[in-house]
Amino acid sequence: MRVIVTMLSPDSAARRFSVLHVLVSLVVSSSFGSADHSNGFEGDRKGVTSKLVPAVLVFGDSTVDPGNNEFYPTIARGNFPPYGVDFPQGIPTGRFCNGRLAPDFVASYLGIKDNIPPYLDPSLSIDDLVTGVSFASAGAGFDPHTPTVLHVISMSDQLRYFSEYKTRLELSIGKERTQETIEKAIYIVSSGTNDLLFQFAIPGLPLNNVQNYDVSTYQRLVVDLCKQFIQDLIAQGARKIAIVNTPPIGCIPIVLTINPPLFRDPKEKRSCIDSLSAIARGYNQLLKAELKALQSSFIINNHTPVVTYVDIYNPLNEYVTNPEKYGFEVVDRGCCGTGLLELAFLCNHLSPICSERSKYIFFDSVHPTEATYRLLTNAFTPIVDFLARHQ
Repeated sequence: MRVIVTMLSPDSAARRFSVLHVLVSLVVSSSFGSADHSNGFEGDRKGVTSKLVPAVLVFGDSTVDPGNNEFYPTIARGNFPPYGVDFPQGIPTGRFCNGRLAPDFVASYLGIKDNIPPYLDPSLSIDDLVTGVSFASAGAGFDPHTPTVLHVISMSDQLRYFSEYKTRLELSIGKERTQETIEKAIYIVSSGTNDLLFQFAIPGLPLNNVQNYDVSTYQRLVVDLCKQFIQDLIAQGARKIAIVNTPPIGCIPIVLTINPPLFRDPKEKRSCIDSLSAIARGYNQLLKAELKALQSSFIINNHTPVVTYVDIYNPLNEYVTNPEKYGFEVVDRGCCGTGLLELAFLCNHLSPICSERSKYIFFDSVHPTEATYRLLTNAFTPIVDFLARHQ
């Protein structure tokens, strides 16, 4: 059997790889044409697809880490106020956000549960484990050097935790049910952004001195490492995989602060640095092409894995370019403190925060608000539907 790779992005309808590809692409594209100013999630569909998908399993970086770093010796943590101010009961869980992340909305949409917990939380019950967890770690990347910057959980260690997770399930619910859960689960992989940020957009990091790559060489390296991660994940039983591309890194507030233009009126809104966003675009284009090439690379017993390409670059770029259309007002800084540099321990209980957080694309100087994740999930749900129904 071969791996089916569907390339889904707002502009992909013009690239008719298959009838199914076009159908799903058109649905995804339609979500960006709406002038809905509520920037709200289009709604949970509990019970509609939960029987098809028993669990959501997540790997990657801070965009999908619900708090694993809280249980790991690193300074890259968000388990204190004002993080979590809009999470149920206002609890700072370790999510680098004011509220929920995209995987939380996906799990809720599928009718599985409201939020995806961190795997390293020792208080998790068997029910928590069976319905899905996140192995992600803020600060991680595909490049093995990237997690060493902040001493976080590498992607390879996340896979090792996944192997441990399967063993725990087998001991609790049996081998047959575990295999069914692993094969029917949806896998979300969101990584690669820190690789590009640490290598090219944030000068002075140790990584810059350890590795002196040109852009194209490094893009190829990270894509190859992503492909290897996918292969390893499939070898462990994954069948329904969503690979998230990288955002326009030249629009991230901390990047704008660290890489200011020589001449700019401080009263003017800060503009994205296209030369840096171009690095992400180039990586995404290469990733899309390489995922397509994977379609005949695997032979799996009686099951055909599906690897979907999830585009967040174009929607985020659209939100920044036309914020009013999506209910946003502030695009060039975060809601926490000045919004220019505050991140992790610099965004703390002493930091003032904006009152209308849904008007901001970013909560701190790097990470999106819950409102942004809601909008991104609206674009993600057609892909979730496709993966859920794949057998």
